[in-house]
Amino acid sequence: MPIKILMVCLGNICRSPLAEGILASKLPKEKFFVDSAGTGHWHVGNPPDKRSILTAEKNGISISNQKGKLFKSSFFKEYDHIYVMDNSNYDDVISMAPNEEAKQKVMLILDELFPGENVDVPDPYHGIQSNFDQVFEMLEEACDTIATKMLKKYSEE
Repeated sequence: MPIKILMVCLGNICRSPLAEGILASKLPKEKFFVDSAGTGHWHVGNPPDKRSILTAEKNGISISNQKGKLFKSSFFKEYDHIYVMDNSNYDDVISMAPNEEAKQKVMLILDELFPGENVDVPDPYHGIQSNFDQVFEMLEEACDTIATKMLKKYSEE
């Protein structure tokens, strides 16, 4: 049974699809399953934003087959780790947690780089292509740290 990791942003078309693609590229698929979802319903069933797809492709990662999905409270049972892109998403996800154990699964993704500083990954949706590239760089660094931690944690079990 693979370890299941979920990336969450607002619309599930910009940041979380990038985070999903980046982390999935760093972990062995037979041991880890990486997915993404959004706290908003607007883009359910849609592919990621073209600018996210382009940024991922420039970095050797394909995310074009992903489809937007809405975060559901059942995901607390389905996933082992839930990484959110910003404080607003964090509050939305935590508000759906059925108990304290579920809340412990949720973490701001940039807390991996800046523990306890509550740093947001900026939403590039209303920006330009270079904003997506900047978000990719942030997520790449965070996912390097996550992948290292996950491989260490789950190789010891």
